[in-house]
Amino acid sequence: MSVLVNKNSNIIVQGFTGGEGTFHATQMIEYGTNVVGGVTPGKGGQLHLEKPVFNTVQDAVDKVAADTSIIFVPPAFAADAIMEAAAAGIKVIICITEGIPVADMVKVKAYIATKDCRLVGPNCPGVITPEEAKVGIMPGFIFRKGSVGIVSKSGTLTYEAADQVVKQGYGITTAIGIGGDPIIGTTTKDAVELLMNDDETKCIVMIGEIGGQLEAEAAQWIKATGNKKPVVGFIAGQTAPKGRTMGHAGAIVGGKDDTAQAKMKILRENGIHVVDSPAKIGAKVAEVLG
Repeated sequence: MSVLVNKNSNIIVQGFTGGEGTFHATQMIEYGTNVVGGVTPGKGGQLHLEKPVFNTVQDAVDKVAADTSIIFVPPAFAADAIMEAAAAGIKVIICITEGIPVADMVKVKAYIATKDCRLVGPNCPGVITPEEAKVGIMPGFIFRKGSVGIVSKSGTLTYEAADQVVKQGYGITTAIGIGGDPIIGTTTKDAVELLMNDDETKCIVMIGEIGGQLEAEAAQWIKATGNKKPVVGFIAGQTAPKGRTMGHAGAIVGGKDDTAQAKMKILRENGIHVVDSPAKIGAKVAEVLG
């Protein structure tokens, strides 16, 4: 099993004919992902990358039964793109766009709460179920199918963790990059819960960073539900100065519980196997699965 995306997902690309959409859609198709078309308003009826282009997401849902969308739309228009996908009945919406205004995401969060869909991102690397579907910008060659799920705020650390897990002889069920913005769709806890409920996932790697309470909420949920599977945790930003945004818009130490050290302490208290360096993730996974 996998979570969110698999070989049966019917995937469309919003912003299909733009530079980013074209580049990453090409990579996704080459990986073997079931891309059934794309959306660029005003270009409906054309073919792009030998796939149909639609004017609206609703057209794509009606004509090619799209159920999953990946969004490469400029920040000013990305919130509307998310809500358009939700309104059309898309079940899994993955938004790669960085720099969406927080005020726009407040509206998006409220809107999608009324719809039967799941948003991953924005400002995320996407989701990959190895050897089935790559719906994102991650380097697919790093990933191999296996039994370890990954949840990460950081794109590059997602790839690093996957590479280490594979080199230890274990593969990945699904890797979910949730994004590092202040307001995102799927939280750390949401993603961990999906993997906890997946029979094939035997261990979870949870990568967080300074800022916010997402990792603490996930850790407390993991303990409250009985620590059903081993979780290996890492928190990035151990040397970050207080009050300065680091890389991600949400990665800012606002209080004493937002620091990497405080988060690592909370994770340990809730039974998570915390490593103090990303270089130790793979070895710790091997140890706990031993």
